[in-house]
Amino acid sequence: MSRNPFQIGRRNAVLLTIVLALSAAGCAKQEEATPTAQTPPPEATTPAPAAMTDANIAAIVVAANTIDVENGELAKSKTKNASVKAFAEQMITDHKSVNKQATDLANKLSLTPQDNEASTQLKTTAESTRQGLKGMQGAAFDKAYVDNEVAYHKAVLDMLDSQLLPSAQNPELKSLLESVRPAFVAHLEHAQKLQSTIQ
Repeated sequence: MSRNPFQIGRRNAVLLTIVLALSAAGCAKQEEATPTAQTPPPEATTPAPAAMTDANIAAIVVAANTIDVENGELAKSKTKNASVKAFAEQMITDHKSVNKQATDLANKLSLTPQDNEASTQLKTTAESTRQGLKGMQGAAFDKAYVDNEVAYHKAVLDMLDSQLLPSAQNPELKSLLESVRPAFVAHLEHAQKLQSTIQ
């Protein structure tokens, strides 16, 4: 019944790292320009985040979906919990589908995904998290995997709403992002329900 404080701290650290990574691309330029400024000048009180290119967005979309496919494959191979396994299988299927749509659209638009700070940090953080999950077994693994899925989907939805959708220039890319958003919301809700059943 007692929670391992290392796992709780690690989960929060993972969430914080993801959120920081997702916001890094939009904030990096302002931080470099005013590293010690505590109060921006009046004309800069509501600065717009640095816009990402469509190639940056494509790289983030592919990275985010690939991460969840890989996490799902790990969970499917390790869990003995039927509900967790079913969720993992859904993540694999749904995120592979989104990646195919994104890749097909990128090919159609002759758009080469361009790695950037956010996509690189997503991949680095996910690999570290996955290494931690590999060392877990049983209910501890199930809880850590599902907790990570809740945090991950929240962070991805936040980035989708705050950066990717506002920055997308190509109407077809924007339409793809809008069309897959409900699936990410459904995944988050499913993960939260599953989270409430795992002790």
